[in-house]
Order: sequence, then C-alpha cells, then structure tokens
Amino acid sequence: MNEFEFEQKRLDHVLDKIEEAKQNNDAQLARAEEGQVEVEKGWNDVRFKSSTYSGLFETAMSVRQQQQMLQERELAQTSAQHQAQVLTRLAHNPYFARIDVQDDGSDKVEPIYIGLASFSDQPDNFLVYDWRAPISSIYYDGGLGPVTYDTPAGAQQADVSLKRQFQIEDQKIVTLFDTDEVVGDQMLLDAVAGESSTKMKSIVTTIQREQNKIIRNTHAELLFVQGAAGSGKTSAVLQRVAYLLYRYRGNLTAGQVVMFSPNQLFNDYIDQVLPEMGEQNMIQMTFYQYASRRLPKLKLETLQARFEESQPNWQQKINRFKGSKAYFDLIKVYTDRLNHSGIRFRSIKFRGRELISKDQIADIYYSFNENYKLGQRLEVTKERLLSKVRGYVGNEMKSDWVEGTIQNLSKEEYDSLLGDQVREFKDERSEYQALAKVIVQNEMRPVLQQISRTRFLNINAQFVDFLRAVPHLTQLNASEITADDWQNNLTNTINELKQKELNLADMTPFMYLFDVIKGSHGERDIRFVFIDEIQDYTPFQLAFLKFSFPKARFTMLGDLNQAIFTKSNAMTLQSELKSLFGTEKTEFIQLTQTYRSTQQITDFAKATLINGVQIDAFERAGAKPTIEILNDDTMMTHTVLDQLRLNDQAKETTAIITKTLQEAEQVYAYLNENHPVTVIRTENQRLVPGTIIVPAYLAKGLEFDAVIMWDASAENYHGDDERQLVYTIASRAMHQLTIVAKKQLSPLLDVDSNLYERK
Repeated sequence: MNEFEFEQKRLDHVLDKIEEAKQNNDAQLARAEEGQVEVEKGWNDVRFKSSTYSGLFETAMSVRQQQQMLQERELAQTSAQHQAQVLTRLAHNPYFARIDVQDDGSDKVEPIYIGLASFSDQPDNFLVYDWRAPISSIYYDGGLGPVTYDTPAGAQQADVSLKRQFQIEDQKIVTLFDTDEVVGDQMLLDAVAGESSTKMKSIVTTIQREQNKIIRNTHAELLFVQGAAGSGKTSAVLQRVAYLLYRYRGNLTAGQVVMFSPNQLFNDYIDQVLPEMGEQNMIQMTFYQYASRRLPKLKLETLQARFEESQPNWQQKINRFKGSKAYFDLIKVYTDRLNHSGIRFRSIKFRGRELISKDQIADIYYSFNENYKLGQRLEVTKERLLSKVRGYVGNEMKSDWVEGTIQNLSKEEYDSLLGDQVREFKDERSEYQALAKVIVQNEMRPVLQQISRTRFLNINAQFVDFLRAVPHLTQLNASEITADDWQNNLTNTINELKQKELNLADMTPFMYLFDVIKGSHGERDIRFVFIDEIQDYTPFQLAFLKFSFPKARFTMLGDLNQAIFTKSNAMTLQSELKSLFGTEKTEFIQLTQTYRSTQQITDFAKATLINGVQIDAFERAGAKPTIEILNDDTMMTHTVLDQLRLNDQAKETTAIITKTLQEAEQVYAYLNENHPVTVIRTENQRLVPGTIIVPAYLAKGLEFDAVIMWDASAENYHGDDERQLVYTIASRAMHQLTIVAKKQLSPLLDVDSNLYERK
C-alpha cells in the first residue's frame, strides 16, 4: 500500500467514525428534545400552595426542581446541537495536515492530524486535533527536526519527522504532499486563487508563520500588526479571536471580545468566519456606531461627509490638534479644575416651573469636601436631588391641577390608577389622598428618571466651556493655530450643537469629557479589543478606547499605505502607540507578503506609492492592469459595459470603485439600464451578490475578483495626498484591474509603462 492509499484508507476510517458519532449525537439530541418537552409539561403538575409557610416552602422547592431539570435539558440540547455542527463540518473536511512527532523521552512517533476541531472515537484517542491545540502550533511554526512547543505544563521538546498537507474534496484526498515549509506555496495558491464572494472564507489551512505569531500571542498588552493590502492580517486576526476563545474557554466568551471594523459592509463580509471555525461571533461595530449609541440625541458626522468635505487649511490644523494625544491630556487638566468650580447644570423643572435651580444644584454639588472626585460628587448630588424631588410629592398633592385631574377621571382611568391597591377607603378624603399620591408620582416619574440619568448635567454647555478654556490651557500657536481660527471653530461648534449636530473632530472629545465628569470606569468586562484599519484612527481616539476598555488587551491592525483619512499623520502611529501602552508591553508584527492580488496587480499598485511601507508580491501570475483614456463619460460607460460582460462570462465578481458617492450615483445612472448594478451608499449598507458600485472610502477591507476604477483622470485625482486612496482602490482587485480615465490620466498613475497595458 503506497502513502496515498494509506492516507485514503485512514480518511475513510475517520469518516466512518464521524458518521457513527453523528448518529449517536442525533439520538442524544432527540432524547434531549423529548426530555425538555416532558419537563415543560411537568410545570402543570406544580401545585401552588400559599396558605401556610410549609406550603409556600414546598411550592418553592417544586419550582426550583423544575427549573433545574429544565436547565439540564436545555444544556444537554445546546451541547448536542453544537456537537452536531462540529461533526457536520468535520464530515465535510476532517483535517488538512499531518505531523509526525516524537516527544523527548518517548520512543514512539505519533502521527497528529490537524483539522478545524478535535475529534476522538474514545477517551484520549484523538483522530483529529483542533488547529488551536498547543501541539498543532508545530505545523505552523516549525520545520522538520527538533522543535519546542508550549503546553499547559510548560515548554515541550520534540522531533518532527514528517509534515504533510492534504486537500480533501467529496471525502476523497485530491492532493497530498510532504513539505518542510510552513505551508506549501501551491496550497496557498489554491486558497487565494478561488473566486471572491460576499463572504470571507476561513482559511486556517493556509496560516503562515508570521500570521501564527499574531494568532497565538497571549502576552502583549498591545499587538500592532502592520500588513500590506491582502497580506491576510484580517484573516489572521479572526483566527486569533477563535484561538483566544479556545485557549481561555470557560473564562472568556464571545461577548467579552469587541471588534471595531471600518464599516458595516466589512462586518457582513467577515460574519461567517468565526462560525465556520466553531465559535460564536464577537461584538462587531464601527466607531461611528459606537459613538451613535453613546450620543443618541446628536447627529454625528458620517464617513461620507468626513471623506468628501473640503476643509480650509486652518480647519485641518485644528482637526489634527483635536485628534492628538496632547488634546486628550488637556481634557484631564481642564476637568481637574472642575472639582472646585465650573460644572454646568440645567435646572430641574416640573410641569413648566422650576423645582430646583441650576445654582441650587451647584451649591449641592460643591457642598461635599474636596476629597470627593467628580464622579463621586455627581452620584451624591443625584441622591440628594432625588430625595429633594420626592419630598415635593406631599405639597404637590394639594395643587389645583391634581384636584382637576381626579374630578375628570373616567371609570377606566380610576381602575388603572389604583391597580391592585385595596379599593375600600375609610372615607372620601382617604380615597382622594390615595389617588392624588399616585397621580403626582406618575407625573414626577419622568423628572426622577431625568435625574437618575444625570440629565441635570449640561454637557453641551460644559463642552463649549472647555473649548473656550483651551487657549488658556495651552499654546495654540505651537500647533500653528491662531486665536481667530480657534474662535471661528468655536462658533461653528456652538452652531452645530444648537442644531443637535457634532462633527468628527469633536465627537470623541465630547464623549471623553462626559465620561470623566461622570466618573466612568469604562466597560471593565471586555477582555480583548480588536481595531481594524488602525491608520484611520487619531491618537485621541485610541487613547479614548484604551480609557473606555481598561481591562482589555488590544490588537490593532492596519496598512499605513491606505491612510486615506489621516494621511501623513498615520506614519507616526507606531511611536504614538508605544507612548500610550508602553514599549515593553507593545509588540509590532509586520506582514509584507500580499496574497490577494496577482503579482502584476500588486506591482502596479505599490508603484503608485512614494516611500510606502514594504510590500512583497506573491508569485501568482495574471493579466496586467489595463488603462484606457477616453474622451467622455459615454465612451467610459461603453468600455465599462464591455468589461462587465467579459467579467460575467468569466464568473468574476466586479466592483466599480468611484472617488465619491455622487460619482457612484452618476455611474449607476449610466449603467443601470444595460447591466444590473447595486450602489453601496452608506457604511451601514449590506453587501449583495453581483456587480456593485462603491465609493473608495467604503471599499476598505474588501476584495473582489475584478475592480474597475472609474475616471482616474488628472482632474479627479490630482493631490499628492491622494496616493493612498489610489493604492487602496487598486489593491482591492484579486485577478483583474481595469482603469478608465477621461481626457488625461492622473499623475498619481504615472508608473513604469511595463507594469500595465495601455488600450
């Protein structure tokens, strides 16, 4: 029997065992479901005895017993359902690799088969090991010969004599080859050469050595991953989440892991990766969504407005200053002063009249000794105000409006007011008092809620007060900001707040100021925070997220070559992060190899950059990008339609990437009658199959078989600060990149003519 026949026979045996386990698990699931139905029926047998203490005790014990039985049945059912999912995945593809390992001190060579999940046919007889198990790290990290791997008991020495990879389709081994590499190039080629879809695939079979360092790192407080477009950084980070959930199982849940992604499109794109690896999805949101939940009454600046709005030079300088760590520290300087004076309050009103003035609230707030912190002051002030308002109930019951309300009560309103209260009153006055108390309490409930929610704090006025104080707290001219520029910006912000709006530069400082005054300690139950496209965050935002998740370890990933929002500021990001987290707690990993695009597309895309971060193309051959310069929109439309027909014939997904949303709408109008297309208009929109038209700032993190760059003309792309944008567009393409331009090609695409085909 040759090696191929041996491995196929072994595969058949494992598949038989998996099928046997599936049948047993199906029987367990059926029993668990029957048991749950029986327990639910058992509730009918519970008799509620409330006439005596012993009867109450007996009833409580019966209820408790039923609850425990129901809990046990639900647990059994959930476990069987999870196991059914695991076995179904294993039946499709049980494993993808084998390593032969001989531990130090052992005379036995053990073959280890690695797959998406562990599987054993009897205790301690593992037919498949989970890719996240400690011993599986040998497959990704080491070559043949002596290796060291981590185990729960410490480092273990071993010798690896074989590293074998499989491709299994329809329960048959299609490819088998032995290698001493981390992952054979052919295996990786097959994984990345497939067509793209609206969903990202989990490719644990193709984890590279550098990516494995990202996945299994458990010691860094901050893991910062700089990865070229298509280097697999997002895939590695999702596998990192799966690994952490496996490693800390029982102490970490998916609900304690948060990922900040660039947009909702990206969330949709990756939403099947973790379930495919047998894990629940973590909490996924954009920073905009996070801020919107925190500030529901304010209209926040959108991604589109941020990207498309042209701002004067003085405003850009102020925005850079507001995004700095120095500005973050300035808020702390300002709030330290508030312990003595300066907190802004709103008066508390009831039925249009003032119950407690803002001056009275300030007197209460500052009546406590100076050892109190801001948050403590606010809490005790809140308690004092609640007590004070409740004290007004008695006086308010004598008001004319209360008497009028009682006199006009209908029978239904009367019954509704009294609810379950005893209806027998000793006299009319007692009845009136009971009704008056309920009416006043109901009317005052919103006031008490406002106090409980700290609405007596005037955060808008406080934020404006902070902005007014900034010129007195720092030297603005050090940031090349004049007093007049700051005053203009202050006026704009005040006008926006009056319209219940807030721009992006003020959004995070507004939240941070509110949190410091409230004495917020952040979301302390979150253990891991992942931030994608880190190059588009300001140092202030990163400092704020560290403050907001104080118990979390951070993994940040991005590509400094794609800093389309923060531009040149992104290049100082690494040093900013080290100062924020501490050098000894920060680990930096760089992924230079890109796998997404063909070598021709990668070489073309990186040629558009000047002094960009290193990018190494993966040797996958394909057609050169094409550039066609045309006279007008009509000719560009005909060219695009021809290309779309070719892409459709090749069964390739296509994205037409425009610079702005307005341009995307124009292209839609040109194409819609002749070819089905969908415009992606907002960051909260869902990805759909078929041809899409998407503005460049919404395409980050996504990949497509074919990309058409619309109107790459000198008029449309001319600023040197748009190089990252051009690179981002080009690097979305896996197999085909088509560029059309009107009249004159952008100077940003002035690259070696050997790198593209001119049509």
